[in-house]
Amino acid sequence: MAAGQAASGKGQMIKLIIFDLDNTLTDFIRMKDSSIEAAIKAMIDAGLDFPAPRIHAEIYQIYAEEGIEYQKVFNKLLVKLIGQVDYRILAAGIVAYRKAREAALVLYPHVNRTLLTLIKRQIKLAVVSDAPRQEAWLRLCYLQLQHIFDVVVAFEDTGEHKPSPEPFRMVLSRLGMKPEEALMIGDWPERDIVGASELGIKTVFARYGDTFGTRDSGADYDVEDISELIKIVDNLNGREPKGKR
Repeated sequence: MAAGQAASGKGQMIKLIIFDLDNTLTDFIRMKDSSIEAAIKAMIDAGLDFPAPRIHAEIYQIYAEEGIEYQKVFNKLLVKLIGQVDYRILAAGIVAYRKAREAALVLYPHVNRTLLTLIKRQIKLAVVSDAPRQEAWLRLCYLQLQHIFDVVVAFEDTGEHKPSPEPFRMVLSRLGMKPEEALMIGDWPERDIVGASELGIKTVFARYGDTFGTRDSGADYDVEDISELIKIVDNLNGREPKGKR
């Protein structure tokens, strides 16, 4: 479980856990791929006469240029492929994308149970996401997590992406917490782990959401399942295991 040294439970109590959203609470990459595949099939059925692999490559090239949250990707795709936006094809793609997104946007195993257990421990919960504010909240609502978190900080809240410490600093400020009272969990070492560590926040690497084949995360802890957070927090807070006297 631990990549860093285990704590003895002495010292500052953990009162806050900050979560990354995509690939930490939900499998964003799987959702994105499923949604794009559905949209491609629908656009071909609506008259986009190009091979699916070509369309797929063009879409991800646009994402590479504009960012993975780019909302006009199909508009730009159609202009690139056929010289204009055919709204019959566009609408077919958007509807198929949204239906597939709703079906594929699910929580990782044990997320709900873990969050509820942490709340029972009187731990504050927050989200720091690089996603645009609207998209972050839409995902939280799809996942029925909109009422779970005490603070949600998205890109527009600070205008800075991780690893800038500003999003983390904003969470601490809003909740009146000190860095040593917080724990950050995320799947991207260069952003989630580095940004939080800069402020002195303990870090947990969500290895189950890793898409980069990371070997050394640089985090204080690596976890293969989000439920491992409970043991980490209990250990840091000196809470005895259930049944132990």
